[in-house]
Order: sequence, then C-alpha cells, then structure tokens
Amino acid sequence: MKQRRIGTEGPQVGALGLGCMGMSEFYGVGDDVESIRTIHRALDLGVTLLDTADMYGPFTNELLVGKAIADRRDRVVLATKFGIVRDPAHPDRRSISGSADYVRRACDASLARLGVEHIDLYYQHRVDSETPIEETIGAMAELVRIGKVRYIGLSEASAANIRRAHAVHPIAALQNEWSLWSRDLEGNGQLAAARELGIAIVAYSPLGRGFLSGAIRTPEDFAPGDFRRSSPRFVGANFGKNLELVDRVAALAKAKECTPAQLALAWVLAQGDDVVPIPGTKRTARLEENVGSLQIELTAADIEAIVSAFPLDAVAGERYADMRFVNR
Repeated sequence: MKQRRIGTEGPQVGALGLGCMGMSEFYGVGDDVESIRTIHRALDLGVTLLDTADMYGPFTNELLVGKAIADRRDRVVLATKFGIVRDPAHPDRRSISGSADYVRRACDASLARLGVEHIDLYYQHRVDSETPIEETIGAMAELVRIGKVRYIGLSEASAANIRRAHAVHPIAALQNEWSLWSRDLEGNGQLAAARELGIAIVAYSPLGRGFLSGAIRTPEDFAPGDFRRSSPRFVGANFGKNLELVDRVAALAKAKECTPAQLALAWVLAQGDDVVPIPGTKRTARLEENVGSLQIELTAADIEAIVSAFPLDAVAGERYADMRFVNR
C-alpha cells in the first residue's frame, strides 16, 4: 500500500487507515468475531493505522482492538484518544477533561485495556475549555518523555489552539471530520494552521458516516440504536436534501467505474499527501471496497466535477446534535 507520513517526524503509515469505533458502538450491534477478522484483513492489505478511543463503548473498543493486535503489535501504528469522559452507568452523558492528572490516569487505563507498553499516537479527543491547553499538552509531552506515548495529536481543535499546543510540544496529527459533506476545516483556519506547522490531517468519517456510500436510502436502513437515527443530517427534510447530493456522487462514480464510496475516499486522498483518511467499518467486504479507492486516479476535471456536484456548504444540518464540544 502507498505510504504517508504522520507529521514531519512521525511514523509512515498506509495511506488509508481504519476507524474502529463502529465495531463497538454507535452504528448498531457489533460482532467482535467479524470485527477482529476485519482488523486482521486490514493489516494484511497494508492498512497500519488503527484508530480507537477510550470513550468508544465506553472502554470496550480498546479491549477489542487490543485483543485483535495482541499477536501482531509490530505491524500496527496504534492511535487512541482521551478527553471525552463518560459514565458507564449513564453513557449518554458527556463531559470533557484535559487536566494533567486526568491525562496521566487516562493513558495508563488505555495502555492496560489495549495490552500494550506504548501508544503510537495519543490524541486529546476534544479541547477542555476549562483547562489551558498548555497544561494538557505538557502532560502529554511528559508521557512521550517517559516512553508511554510516541507522538501526540489533537482532534477538533481550533487553529489558535493548534498553534498554542504545538508551541509546547510538536503535534503530529490533527484528527478532524473531513469529507465531501464536512469541509469546515478548509475555511476556519484549521487546515492552514496544520499545514503551516507540518501536522498531518487524519480524516475521520471520510464517507459522511456511511451516507456517501450510497447504501443508505431511507432512515429505516439504520439499525435500532444507531445514533444516526437522531443525527441532524439524517432526520426530517435534511435526509432527502442530502440524499440528492449522494445521488450526484453515485452518478459520477458510475461514469468513473468505481463505487460511490471509492470516489468519495479518492477525493479525500487527493487533498494532499499529508491526509490519511480512516474510514470505519466492521465488515471485510466494505474494508476491501474502501482500500480499492487507492487505485482511483482523479484528474483535475474529475475533482472539478465532484466539487461542482457536491458544493461546499451544500449539506443540510449540523454534524452533531450538540456542537458544544467542537472547538472551532
């Protein structure tokens, strides 16, 4: 698989990573056996960046990923995240913590669940507005110094906070939602700040939470318990408006002789060699389809046609029902 670097001095990874969140939560009932099979197949195909977080499950996704990589740790660039605090007794409740003490405790807990001696890429999942980012990054930098973490990253951090964080310790990656239907970072300074500082962009939800695959035609296609049933872009009139955009992508994909998912991923990949998309899936068939996007060569005319069919800010609805924790 083609390789891309995480930051100016970070690890080389496969150009496409794997988001593991949906294997444990948010997208219906998971199947651990199939999920582990999918992770193993990903590694066989050259996918090396695996992404998880302590809040997925909560906690169970790290256990699953740890189990899957136990006998092949040396083939994985392992990324996890801290900062979104959930109570297992009340999992719908959320708070954010970036205190130095919490950073240390969260890291130790993740290491134990993952069954590893170090985390390759450790992200602050969301910025804590009550804690100076210098305190959070300082604690993360200490984890690097003592060998528990190799590289550090941010997720959904504003341009100002990216710069403040990088002044404390080099930031290797910025993980943000980026796809044809989520392009905030292109205009709000995040992308510019990351590129100015040599920070890689790890694009999560590059398939628009599965919508850009074209497989979702009605809200009833979502399994019971799937969070998309109440996500703004998938409810009411927004669903139909957004489906029109997806159908335009599907028409372009047909002309390109690829699937809509492959075309959407190829567009993200074409945004620069510093971009590593991490589409999530819990099925090997979808994984193999996604990896096929690396074979799609987009011309300038192709990209122009895609953007024309799916204009910036054309999507109806916010990314999350609650945008308070997105640091813009």
